[in-house]
Amino acid sequence: MKVTIIQTDIQWAACDNNASAARDIILSAGESDMYVLPEMWNTGFTVTKEEVSASSSDRALEWMQETARQTDAVVCGSMAVENEDKANRAIHPYRNRMFFVKPDGAYTCYDKHHLFRPAGEDIMFAAGDKRIIAEWKGWRFLLTICYDLRFPLWLRYNNDYDAIINVANWPDMRHDAWDVLTRARAIENQCFFIACNRTGHDKTLYYSGHSRIIDPQGRIMAECETGKQQSVTAVIDKDKVTNYRRAFNVLDERDNK
Repeated sequence: MKVTIIQTDIQWAACDNNASAARDIILSAGESDMYVLPEMWNTGFTVTKEEVSASSSDRALEWMQETARQTDAVVCGSMAVENEDKANRAIHPYRNRMFFVKPDGAYTCYDKHHLFRPAGEDIMFAAGDKRIIAEWKGWRFLLTICYDLRFPLWLRYNNDYDAIINVANWPDMRHDAWDVLTRARAIENQCFFIACNRTGHDKTLYYSGHSRIIDPQGRIMAECETGKQQSVTAVIDKDKVTNYRRAFNVLDERDNK
């Protein structure tokens, strides 16, 4: 399977501009089976009600569906959406939701489980409580968002996936952790790891990107340049996961707690 990461310089709360920029990069990247966008690709990482409410998640989802149809590929990334749980909405009005959109318009959703408390994400957003596996062309993908990366038990392989996708707004000030943890999650779960981060500046932070695709042995197959809006593509081979797990079978020794 051919996977393409779309590392964008997200313009703050400028949904249409961000969609246009992402589309240009996708079209210039060439054919792929999957295009992966960063966390909150349409607005940037915002936790204020005024800025979240100003975003148009419906229009962004329609854009993802149309792009998936036109490219005959999956398009995935996260955005802020209204919390459908009426009982919980007054406390946490939104969810940080990752959409895995297929060419026929159908999609799988994952709501971010580990909310980034230092930035107040847990105040505005409701946490998801379910691990979600999305399937495409015989592959099983565990969907994760940014801060989830720091919690290995949540990402632990339970005989249920072949690759992990993590979409992020991970700032440059913690890029060393990003570089180590993305490789660690691939190594310990013996899977491909597809990590898409943003680049550029938001209101307070700089993001250097370091988006990458990593193989089950922790080797970087493709990586975006630091600070550059661009795409990178790699071909992932399912047999490589199966054969490596069989030949070096450490997962049967894993702890369950």
